[in-house]
Amino acid sequence: MEVVHTRCAGLDISKRDAKVCVRVQEPTRTKSTSTVTTWGSVTSQILALRDHLLAEQVTLVVMEATGEYWKPFYYLLDDGPFEVMLVNARHVKNLPGRKTDVSDAAWLAQLGAHGLVRGSFVPPEPVRQLRDLTRTRTAVVRERTREFQRLEKLLEDSGIKLSSVASTLTGVSGRSMLDALVAGERDPAVLADMAQRRLRNKIPELTEALTGHFNDHHAFLVKLHLGLIDEHTRAIGEITARIEVVMEPFRAARDLIVTIPGISTTVAEVIIAEIGADMSRFPTAGHLASWAGTCPGSHESAGRVKSTHTRPGNPYLKGALGIAALAATRSKDTYYSAKYRRIASRRGPIKAVVAVEHAMLIAIWNMLQTGTTFTDPGADFFTRRAPDKAKRRAIEQLRSLGYSVTLEPTAA
Repeated sequence: MEVVHTRCAGLDISKRDAKVCVRVQEPTRTKSTSTVTTWGSVTSQILALRDHLLAEQVTLVVMEATGEYWKPFYYLLDDGPFEVMLVNARHVKNLPGRKTDVSDAAWLAQLGAHGLVRGSFVPPEPVRQLRDLTRTRTAVVRERTREFQRLEKLLEDSGIKLSSVASTLTGVSGRSMLDALVAGERDPAVLADMAQRRLRNKIPELTEALTGHFNDHHAFLVKLHLGLIDEHTRAIGEITARIEVVMEPFRAARDLIVTIPGISTTVAEVIIAEIGADMSRFPTAGHLASWAGTCPGSHESAGRVKSTHTRPGNPYLKGALGIAALAATRSKDTYYSAKYRRIASRRGPIKAVVAVEHAMLIAIWNMLQTGTTFTDPGADFFTRRAPDKAKRRAIEQLRSLGYSVTLEPTAA
């Protein structure tokens, strides 16, 4: 097999150290020589490793994406004159029964030397900062949602059915009632009278819902959950403000993406944080869709297609696209809503949502490449594309209902 890199290094990284295999293929020899060393994961050791690789005249360094432990090695070694390649663990699995840290490092070096691996997408530093912020905000929002759920479970335990009447527990009315319960107020009529605006129309229902066996134990826990919810809300506000600062270089890209139906500012920020604004990393829109995991998989054996399930993609990107796709399908008179209904009727709602996600990514890639805003083809796009097919379908539906159909062209 042809050797692409005569001097290649493979790194098997763990939390404490890394096994480094330097593979050298001399032009005058048929066999290669490999040397394995161990280096710590602290900064001084990684810098010493970089000097070692330079002394060995290594041209390619291959490392596996292991949790978060690859980051110190990648960021420090990437500044060197050699190419650093981060590879997906799924693509470089070693042979079963022969898996050790040393053999994994040697396997990575061998794959890299023969050019049998592809590098993963590692965004530049500004995008990485934005990605850290958006992912942290997503995690904090999820934690706040869990606190809402814990609070509702606690109220159910105390017999307080406030969530059955009020749309949200922590709205203006609900929060004032909960604060009063914590302060010691137990009279349901007094608590119900704290309702504001349209909720005052439900005071009799509120009085019934606020009648329970709420005691000091429940008050302590409710106060605790409300404090955590307030803390998470404050943190989300601070992160969002910081995102606005870091988003400055990508503001034009965000303004383009939000023109797509269903994509809000928050969703657009997550999309940019995960794929960046420079689409040169993805040769075509199809490459981006495949990397994101919105394309059908390919699993064929013995001439039979066994599975077309989508591959695992970026979970944060897929989550944001899912939110956008569901919002777009609920819109009226848009291309995405028509596409969803067209596919859902034949293949089900889940595959229809994935198809809308795929179409959105294709649009995003083209918009960021050309710098143009989104132009909606319209809800009648598929009818205009194949009018005869739409006509035949309508006639068949009417005939199936027992009608005799005669078509006459309208006057011009």
